[in-house]
Amino acid sequence: MKNPFENLDKILEHRLRLQVISVLAANDSYEFTALKELLDTTDGNLATHLKALEKEKYISISKSFIDRKPNTRYKITERGRSAFKRHLDAMEELIKQQKK
Repeated sequence: MKNPFENLDKILEHRLRLQVISVLAANDSYEFTALKELLDTTDGNLATHLKALEKEKYISISKSFIDRKPNTRYKITERGRSAFKRHLDAMEELIKQQKK
């Protein structure tokens, strides 16, 4: 029998990355500071996990200026959305198997 945990996405197994991708899946985009406050984390911790998601092309980044202040927004990509769905499906399958 195949190990059901093999279907989980290794990138999304970290709590903060899963939270980030969940927020981005539910919203058109999200700004760095708002994301940091929502997830109650530090700049450095969030930046590290955003870089990991960006490296996998799960998120895209847009930088701009608002009233001469830098503004960074994040958006989930189609690749990220697909990975998130597969990860959720795998978790759902694990739960179903535990109920048997």
